[in-house]
Parts: sequence; C-alpha cells; structure tokens
Amino acid sequence: MKFLESPMQTMGVGFALAVVLIMGYLGMTGMAVGDADWFGLLLRWTHFLAGIVWIGLLYFFNLINAAFLKSLDGPTKNIVIPKLMPAALNWFRHGATVTVLAGIVLYLYLYQRGGTGAIALGIGGLLGIIMMANVHAIIWPNQKRIIAAVTAAVQGTPAPAEMAQWGRTALLASRVNFMLSIPMLLFMGAGSHLK
Repeated sequence: MKFLESPMQTMGVGFALAVVLIMGYLGMTGMAVGDADWFGLLLRWTHFLAGIVWIGLLYFFNLINAAFLKSLDGPTKNIVIPKLMPAALNWFRHGATVTVLAGIVLYLYLYQRGGTGAIALGIGGLLGIIMMANVHAIIWPNQKRIIAAVTAAVQGTPAPAEMAQWGRTALLASRVNFMLSIPMLLFMGAGSHLK
C-alpha cells in the first residue's frame, strides 16, 4: 500500500483499477469489446475527471482557502502562499482547460451522433467557457502577480500597493465562477432529463 503515500501513484492505481473493473464489467455482462463506444466513454470520463479537479478546487478556494488566508498574519502568508498556491492553481487552471476542451469535443461528438439534451448541455457548456475565461484572463494572472510579490517579500522586497487589488480582483472573479458553477452543473446534469 506504499502507493497511497504518493497522490500521483494513487491516481495511477486508480486508472489501473478502472481498467480492471471495465474488463470485469465486460465479462459479467457478456458485452463484446467492440460493442462499446470507447471514444465517447473516454471523452466523457476525461471531462468528468478534469471537471472534478477544477470545480473541486474552485469550491476549496471559495469555501475554505479564502477565509483561511485572511486569518493568517503577513509572515505566515509569506510561507503558505508560495508553497500552496502555485501547485493548487496549476491543477486548477489545467483542470479548467481540459474540462472545457473535452466538453466541447464531447458536445460535438454527441451532437453528430444525434444525442439529446443539446440545448441544456449548450447552456452548461457556455457557462463553463465563461468560467474558463475567468480562470485564464483574470484569476491566474492576478494570482501569479500575488505569488511573485509574496515570494519577493520573503527576500525583503516590500509588497506592491496594488497587491490587495490583485487579490480582490482574483477573489471576485473566483466568486463569479463559484456562482456560475451551480447552474452550470445543473444544466450539465440535465441534458438527458430535459428533452
């Protein structure tokens, strides 16, 4: 169980377990490998996994991290921010990108195959695209400035006066995404129910 010590190894074992379970499923149901829509399945799975990473971190940032960082004093923030935020924001922004790109390809794939619920999925997808734009155009650039300023502060460089505004701008864009995620998730799940 040493693999549980590393999140990347744990994820790798999770993928291997998924393959084993799929093979077991095929064996139990008698379904032939060629009868499955593997492209659609893998695309949807990628969309789900990346979306869970993205939206999970969005909820973490909004429900836990923002208040936690406010509670810290300056020297403690100078330790926490450079260690926590670059990795968290890396997973966050790449999760957003993979989610949206896989979602667009999945939408086009399902539409081409006559999938139902296109309007509901389109509304959810549009909200997701807006959210991804917020991540790359507002949240990440401002957070990147904050991380650089905090890292420089550790070296003795005074924090720029604009840093508070960078934080406020990133927070408000993140809160907009938090708000948009609620109807986005509703419409993503509603596609097969609102026909």
